[in-house]
Amino acid sequence: MKKSIEKLEAFDKKEKYVNVIVETPKGSRVKLAFSFVSGLFEFKRALPEGLQFPLNFGFIPGTLGEDGDPLDILILNEEPLVSGCLVKTRLLGIIKAEQTGKDGTRCRNDRLIGIGVDENDATNFQRVLDEKILLQIEFFFRAYNRLDGKKFQIKGTGGINAAKKTIVAGQRQYRRKAKS
Repeated sequence: MKKSIEKLEAFDKKEKYVNVIVETPKGSRVKLAFSFVSGLFEFKRALPEGLQFPLNFGFIPGTLGEDGDPLDILILNEEPLVSGCLVKTRLLGIIKAEQTGKDGTRCRNDRLIGIGVDENDATNFQRVLDEKILLQIEFFFRAYNRLDGKKFQIKGTGGINAAKKTIVAGQRQYRRKAKS
């Protein structure tokens, strides 16, 4: 699985969709994360009662964010997806966020937003990033980060073009690291 994920590009061949690997399903109280060392999904933590992932959570292969991890993406599908599955995802936008560690260091830790697409009907479903969804996402990540003594703050949002620019920058960062 590790080699397969490492070979994936951020965008599909036509650059119409983003490739996403699901780590943690919607509704899960267990945080899972892909390990590029072991090539397995590893248990990271159990969340307290009443706190669960509001959306499917994954990463975009072939990218690196400021935090040193692949770019994070939330998938707005109605049903939980399976950890490890590849989902062709249409971008909807980006939440620009800043994370502050216990030691006070600040880091951008944006969350891309997309919708998984069905090969047969990829153009009919439009989901809008409304205020309610943004509030749910912010509430979850504030509570989630507080568990580690960190702070999470939304600094703004952007549309599809801003999301694509972030992915392209993440691809450049990934390639720079791969060369070194």
